[in-house]
Amino acid sequence: MLFKNRRFAGQVLAKELTAYANDPDVVVLGLPRGGVPIAFEVAKTLNAPLDVLVVRKLGVPDREELAMGAIASGGVRIVNKHIINLVKISDEVIARVALQEERELERRERLYRQNRPLRDLKGRTVILVDDGLATGATMWAAVVTVRKQQPAQIAIAVPVAAPETYQELETEVDEIVCISRPNPFQSVGLWYESFPQTTDEEVCDLLAKAAKNDEERERGKGTSNLKAGVSNMDAAYLSHYVP
Repeated sequence: MLFKNRRFAGQVLAKELTAYANDPDVVVLGLPRGGVPIAFEVAKTLNAPLDVLVVRKLGVPDREELAMGAIASGGVRIVNKHIINLVKISDEVIARVALQEERELERRERLYRQNRPLRDLKGRTVILVDDGLATGATMWAAVVTVRKQQPAQIAIAVPVAAPETYQELETEVDEIVCISRPNPFQSVGLWYESFPQTTDEEVCDLLAKAAKNDEERERGKGTSNLKAGVSNMDAAYLSHYVP
């Protein structure tokens, strides 16, 4: 399947995730930058909060498209020993690349989060969303990061994935939802008609829109609670609403 763009891909993907709709325990995490436009559409359709989990690929020097590992928020680092041994990469090179990517990860954390902590994921159902899976390095790092927070479930949702990467990740999470697994795969961008690089500005704009959606959802809950009755509220809290 060829996707028109990331927004369209997110809308198609969301239709495959309706079992998670309107579940108060669900949190959607987009992997910046390209995963965020897709995650936004998923979160909007599922009526779920959206957040980001910042990850960075560790690319092989002079062959940056080839991932030798990845890092993620919270100090997580994974490496692909097969690639490292195949290309004969030293520990010093890995450390240098990791340091460079850690600086970019920290910059994005500051920009996207604006000092907001990552949502508490303990006991939640976490849906990790990206625009596709090639080697899967960044998604592996995301799974490791989320698992540390003891969620109830972890699901991966992507429009397209390399078949072998899909199979590798399938056993590591509770569910993986993927629209297309073409073989040969070649690259994520090949399966989109339009695949421009997502900018920081786009990510920040979508997060701001998602935050407004969260506020409206919470206001709606508050109105419903008042209409349904508030007999279980603490008396001091109730006094603010009842004359």
